[in-house]
Amino acid sequence: MKKSSDPMLVRFAREYGWRAYAIPVLAVITVWILVDVFFGGPVTHNSDPAGQANSTAGQTAEQGARSAGPQPAAQEQLRLPTGELPPGGAFTAKGDGTFRVVGSPGPKVGQGQEKVFNYVIEIENGVNTALYGGDDAVAAMVDATLNNPKGWTVDPKFAFQHVAPDQNPEYRIQLTSLDTTHEHCGHDLAMETSCFTPVGNRVILNESRWVRGATTAQGDLGLYRQYLINHEVGHGLGFAAHQACGEGGALAPIMMQQTLSLNNSELFRIDPNEVYQDDNKTCSFNPWPYPYGRL
Repeated sequence: MKKSSDPMLVRFAREYGWRAYAIPVLAVITVWILVDVFFGGPVTHNSDPAGQANSTAGQTAEQGARSAGPQPAAQEQLRLPTGELPPGGAFTAKGDGTFRVVGSPGPKVGQGQEKVFNYVIEIENGVNTALYGGDDAVAAMVDATLNNPKGWTVDPKFAFQHVAPDQNPEYRIQLTSLDTTHEHCGHDLAMETSCFTPVGNRVILNESRWVRGATTAQGDLGLYRQYLINHEVGHGLGFAAHQACGEGGALAPIMMQQTLSLNNSELFRIDPNEVYQDDNKTCSFNPWPYPYGRL
């Protein structure tokens, strides 16, 4: 075969045709893309700090600049008549008067040198606890409150045990509708309260207060529920009398009617026959019998 005398590039073009032109172009494009990916790419940030500041300022201007946050001192406080139920969630006006047992039995907590408070927890049928966590959440709050190291078990005289219904519970802690609360606690006060009644040793927790709390607790429903349980159980332990605020600015005694007021004079005006003096002493809200724990 006769060897061609044409230059190599000519022979290459003749043999590969249009591909002889396309391959170098594609190679150049590929190299350019790789370089762009690893070393270039579109600029999406500004390495100049001043440029960053200007960009941030521009965004803020577009979004609308905000002044300083809310000032509590400049806000109008909610003013309700003493002891009135605050606004809030829905509660049950009338249940059917029967109860379901909730929660699970547990071990004894506390020494119980004088008294072991055996209890079951019940919720009136017709009361819908799904709005605030369900039946188990109510039971857990009661158990945790009575087992808390700032609770009644600081006193070695007392112990608590959540028992099963067939273990002859001495006490029944019941979350009740408005009508059932009034039926067992009476109608002495125009405002909503809870109570302990020795008829069946029942701790009656008014669902309207469980849902809405009291203005004295400043919207903290958890703390209020702990107070509600400890206060009414305190009556069940034998602390029948209420207590006044002993020192202005101090924590209120657990047996003070903190649902209604933290001020002695206001409580005196509600019921002059109670223990409160018209001395205008005001305490701070406190949900615990022994707020500083074990000594």
